[in-house]
Amino acid sequence: MEMSYTKIDLNEWSRGKLFKSYIENMRIVMSLTVEIDVTNLIEFSKRNNLKFYPSMIWIVSKVVNTHDEFKYSWNDTGDLIKWNFISPSYTEFHKEDENFTKLVTEFSDDIFEFSERFMVDKEKHEADRAFVENQPLNFFDVSCLPWVKYSHFDVHVFDEGKFLAPVITWGKYEMSHGRYMMPLTMNIHHAVADGFHLCRFFNEVQELINALDGGNKDVLD
Repeated sequence: MEMSYTKIDLNEWSRGKLFKSYIENMRIVMSLTVEIDVTNLIEFSKRNNLKFYPSMIWIVSKVVNTHDEFKYSWNDTGDLIKWNFISPSYTEFHKEDENFTKLVTEFSDDIFEFSERFMVDKEKHEADRAFVENQPLNFFDVSCLPWVKYSHFDVHVFDEGKFLAPVITWGKYEMSHGRYMMPLTMNIHHAVADGFHLCRFFNEVQELINALDGGNKDVLD
């Protein structure tokens, strides 16, 4: 995909006044954690020889790219923009030294293509630590805490309060009443999204996982 964006005219944008109010007077970031049933995703990944981590990254990336509210940012001259698509900037943990690599894999609408890209990028940067250089600007943040099943998680971005992209995290999945349940968290700036949009994200993540069916790619289109 070609990385491009559209400049936003606040006077023409239906959310322009709300956005301006939050950015100028009340810079709020909302955080919500919801338990997601990932049983279908675990089974789908196993049947198709996919790793759970990139599969889950694809799930959230697919939903994020469905909605404009998650694709806003700023260009280098300070203009508000909307990317045509955004890719996940995720952490790859290294047990041997307890450090991580932070890298971006370009989003694809196809889970199998994305997983292949993920594995190539992972191998390419296996020896790197911290943030990989020259990462694309059209990104959102993803991380995972697979060691604990939490009930709440919050991330504070200490900039000027103008970071607009989603920050998404999930924890350990555990069996409960015959299903694998996992905490999923999103942080998002109130200037670009409301509680409605936040809730829709979780509902659509669950719907997409529920639609997975034994390798039939048609259900993912």
